[in-house]
Amino acid sequence: MAKQTDERITAVYADEEGNILDAAGLAGMGRTGAENVPLTPDDLIPLPDTADLMLLPDHQAVGMTADGEVLPITGSAVSAILPAGYTRVYMPAYVRDVDAERLPLYGYTAVVVYHDQLCCAAIYTDENDKWDPAHYNTTELKKLVKRTKKDLPGNRLVEHLGHCSLEWHCCTAQNLFYRRWECGIPVSPVCNANCFGCISLQPAECCPSPQSRIQFRPTPEEVAEIGVYHLSVAPDGIVSFGQGCEGEPSLAADTIAKGIALIRAQTPKGQINMNSNAGWTDGIKKIVDAGLDSIRVSIISARPEGYDAYYRASYHLDDVKASIRYALDHGVYVSLNLLYFPGFNDREEELAAWQAFFRELPVQMIQVRNLNIDPDAFLAMMPEAQGRTVGTKKFLATLHEEFPQLVIGSFSHYVEG
Repeated sequence: MAKQTDERITAVYADEEGNILDAAGLAGMGRTGAENVPLTPDDLIPLPDTADLMLLPDHQAVGMTADGEVLPITGSAVSAILPAGYTRVYMPAYVRDVDAERLPLYGYTAVVVYHDQLCCAAIYTDENDKWDPAHYNTTELKKLVKRTKKDLPGNRLVEHLGHCSLEWHCCTAQNLFYRRWECGIPVSPVCNANCFGCISLQPAECCPSPQSRIQFRPTPEEVAEIGVYHLSVAPDGIVSFGQGCEGEPSLAADTIAKGIALIRAQTPKGQINMNSNAGWTDGIKKIVDAGLDSIRVSIISARPEGYDAYYRASYHLDDVKASIRYALDHGVYVSLNLLYFPGFNDREEELAAWQAFFRELPVQMIQVRNLNIDPDAFLAMMPEAQGRTVGTKKFLATLHEEFPQLVIGSFSHYVEG
């Protein structure tokens, strides 16, 4: 790459062989919504060591001349795929070919050259060493999976989580075998939503899902056996219902409630969590009453039209809010899994709706998660913007200023009882 000695931000692209090159003389850009915009130094951080680089086939890279003209580059746009804990503020700038296929389900982030190094348009939203990739996929993992299968013979969930650990490299699955931190317990093969960006179930003609969904319904005894096994020994132990390899866990409310009762009859240790769309309030109530400690609610918009467009569900936003109210009223720690897309969530009308939401429902935390989706496909099915975008940093700063008790991060945190 060309040596830089000034403050230029230079566009990058990938050639036909996949080599990543800088486009000398063209300023690097990012994308918010459907608009390509120039980047500034304040938008950038050095590319994290554990980030991956991916080219976008049939999406041509672009850059800006010194005169402000946006020009296409003969090569593919390049994206960073960020590790957990980083929130993108801009997507890669590109011009999409007319016949381009839909992009796979990843969180695409702008990449440029600045100060002689690759940088990305992102912010660090949560420091949590527990999710450092260095702690996962270690050489002894296969041996540890075999150990747990021996300890819990015949438990179908152990077999399933072993597959998720070794095939899909799922961190919450692996934590069962490492005997630490947050362990996922999938329970539900069905869902009451049809999320546009579902990572475990997509129609065959669409983009492929990055993992497969659980195919069976575990018993309360299978759930409890894993729960007791994990919480009894794991430091900062959490068991979580509602994983990427399942549908909506509250639809298995009877199984979860009985499983919680069985767990708590044997150990008071650790935290019992659920990741949920919270759309079926009756199921949520049953699980909360059984002794749930924390819930993380997946959500993309505080406006009904935005919510309905993405989730395409049998329930609506008011049902979600009723579930959150019940959980808060019963002492459950509530966080939101905010699916974040630059140029959508940070629209003026979305920000105003979120301010009203948090005035009504004082949840304790937002976990900001990069939405894994094709940008053009997403925008085509969401409501058109009514106001301008304020930017990711201002969006988060405004919420933190009005609601200082609101923790803004990226991970489920261990909550002391």
